[in-house]
Amino acid sequence: MGIPHFLAIPFLSTSHINPLIQFSNILAKHGCKVTFLNTEFNHKRAKNAAASQADNIDDHESSKMIRFVTLPDGLDPEDDRSDNLRVLRSVKKTMPSLLAKLIEDVNALDFENRISCILATFNMSWILEVGHKLGIKCAALFPFSAAGFISVQFIPKLIQDGIIDSDGNPTKSQEIQIAPNMPMMNPKHFLWCNFGKDFFNYIVQEMKTMELLAEWWLCNSTYDLEPGALSVSPRFLPIGPLMETDNNNNNKSSSFWKEDTTCLEWLDQQQPQSVVYVSFGSLAVMESNQFKELALALDLIDKPFLWVVRPGNNDDKNNVFPNEFHGNKGKTVSWVSQKKILNHPSISCFISHCGWNSIIEGVCGGVPFLCWPFSIDQFLDKTYICDVWKVGMELDRDQNGFISKEEIRMKVEQLLGDEGIRERSSKLKEATRKNVGEGGQSSKNIEKFVNWAK
Repeated sequence: MGIPHFLAIPFLSTSHINPLIQFSNILAKHGCKVTFLNTEFNHKRAKNAAASQADNIDDHESSKMIRFVTLPDGLDPEDDRSDNLRVLRSVKKTMPSLLAKLIEDVNALDFENRISCILATFNMSWILEVGHKLGIKCAALFPFSAAGFISVQFIPKLIQDGIIDSDGNPTKSQEIQIAPNMPMMNPKHFLWCNFGKDFFNYIVQEMKTMELLAEWWLCNSTYDLEPGALSVSPRFLPIGPLMETDNNNNNKSSSFWKEDTTCLEWLDQQQPQSVVYVSFGSLAVMESNQFKELALALDLIDKPFLWVVRPGNNDDKNNVFPNEFHGNKGKTVSWVSQKKILNHPSISCFISHCGWNSIIEGVCGGVPFLCWPFSIDQFLDKTYICDVWKVGMELDRDQNGFISKEEIRMKVEQLLGDEGIRERSSKLKEATRKNVGEGGQSSKNIEKFVNWAK
């Protein structure tokens, strides 16, 4: 019998690609083969980013255990890929027949080690249907919190209990607890809200397929972080924190932008726990007046700062620095290796959009958070940080939804002066990291998953 061979297929955003590549690296270390499928468009973006860093992605892909392959997403090169529903529909229309042929071709190249398991991220459950028809085992990786996943699973009950209507809209303003020991949730912040009825219907169907065909629900989490949510279903298998370092070359293929490495040298010159790190991930777009207010706030704060201002994504017109902005206490960069930054001893706190991957990286760096959620699961993640783990604070908006420079300055000072938060951050870091050490729960779960695949 051959070794386990996984076909790993993420949704098209970096928040899905990164954790799946990190998990693929772990599977490779366990002696498994991985064929990692990216779209042609995303593969080209990653290649260009790697080339601009004098790095050749094809060299990385020569790894004996991980092979990268591509398929078209069905869109034209100039099409707007920020419209998630359009991308999802195009991929679902274009890829299934091509995927079956690709699996056939991959198996023909290595008959002894044919694809034995399909591993897809949420939003790509049609892939599980292809695998099921071909008699291949299926599992799903959910790149959000387990609690976020549970909220989707409980949609029928939420409708039945009158919490949301049949289009996914909240029926009244209230906080609810979906299951015992889970954080309180505001229905207006469920991850499908503000994306319309069509998207809501899409994820309802997505969940039905996941429940029917995915034997395991893997998540980048731990029992220490989410004991209540992870106890809801025996199919949950926490495998986090996924903290493969960027020294592993395969990770380079997940970055769509050139990483600034000079900021690490700059951080080396700063005092311990002195630098305010600011980053809002790969998707969040800040309105231009709010961007200018943040810039002025960083001037006000009597601390050095490292601010990631992401290129592209049609938001360049919003990222206009005000004339009054000096920025002489800090450094502004376009993209970084965030894990390296958050583990640097100079970092004092993390002003974050609260995306789950960023949360895990911040927790593993032992860094206190200042929460600035934008959409989807980020409000729930903020609840974990501020109310459950108590390792951060939230930035308060005024009646117009605006966060003032005075509010930012005041909260940074409060956060950095709170020894209790820093102490809890340090303890949470140790507890979370233990899971992937020898004998840790996530390490055991990964062994269990690999044995199942065999």
